[in-house]
Amino acid sequence: MKNLINKIRVSNAGLEAVILRVPIGLILAAHGSQKLFAWFGGYGLDGTGQWMASVGLAPGVVMALLAGSAEFFGGVALILGLLTRPAAMINALTMLVALFWVHWGHGFFLDTHGIEYALALLSATTALTVIGGGPYSLDALIEAKLEANDE
Repeated sequence: MKNLINKIRVSNAGLEAVILRVPIGLILAAHGSQKLFAWFGGYGLDGTGQWMASVGLAPGVVMALLAGSAEFFGGVALILGLLTRPAAMINALTMLVALFWVHWGHGFFLDTHGIEYALALLSATTALTVIGGGPYSLDALIEAKLEANDE
């Protein structure tokens, strides 16, 4: 179990991790806040839930809560570099659902609600799942503290 937790936290990535983590985390947190709290012109849980139900993601409010929570809390976790790999993986799965369930069939480009945006976020979150939080993350800070306590 300790080995699994170490694999989740430890990362050999460098500065590229924070360069990718922070803007992707901001984007995801902002989109999640639209779904959960109706911030930034969003529709909140009820409005987003109604829309999700209308595209076949039912029960809509539950799906809005799941997607919004993954994006908001996962985005904040990515910004901080806290549990980076699980947060990125959950968001990659969320983007995979969005790509195939919502955007597929609308073409490629963003202006037609195509897959472009979801694909970019899927790619970034998949990369973060692989590379981890890097040295400038709470994951790295926690790992350093744990190693210091082991000595």
